[in-house]
Amino acid sequence: MTPDKQSPLDKTRIQADTQHWLEKAVIGLNLCPFAKSVHVNQRLRYVVSEAMTPEELLQELARELLFLRRADPDEIETTLVIHPLVLQDFLDFNDFLGAADALVEDLELDGELQIANFHPDYQFGGTEPEDISNYTNRSPYPTLHLLRETSIERAVETMPDTDAIFENNIATLEKLGLEGWKALGLK
Repeated sequence: MTPDKQSPLDKTRIQADTQHWLEKAVIGLNLCPFAKSVHVNQRLRYVVSEAMTPEELLQELARELLFLRRADPDEIETTLVIHPLVLQDFLDFNDFLGAADALVEDLELDGELQIANFHPDYQFGGTEPEDISNYTNRSPYPTLHLLRETSIERAVETMPDTDAIFENNIATLEKLGLEGWKALGLK
């Protein structure tokens, strides 16, 4: 259920839903082998956006990118910008990603920060909507993950075959299946 303009945004519940997904899917299924240490060491910033339009979200994204750039990586290594009120449609969300990447360049953060993305209806090209492979990037709410390039470089150095992560994720989800996904309490 998406909050409407009349009801207050339940940021605590939205963050809790996202944290549950992170713990059960991303960390619990080891979809991202680098997420656990950031989460356990509390270096992950959650931002629940009140943006109602893509333009408002882009402005908030700019603030969060600049905030992350200035933050001490030992305190905030990465940020999840969760935006439940805007870009609910996956195609609109996907179109927005071009503007988000352009913003990184406009702020001269290219090579320093990058944006990964998750969506409740995420769908890889060439797949059917309910294909289990899409669930590697499905989250409870549309979410932009702001990452430091240096963090990615360190992670890549510790894992000899980072390309295998995607294939392993697909194999994990195929073995788990949709019923197994739902049994984790995930949407």
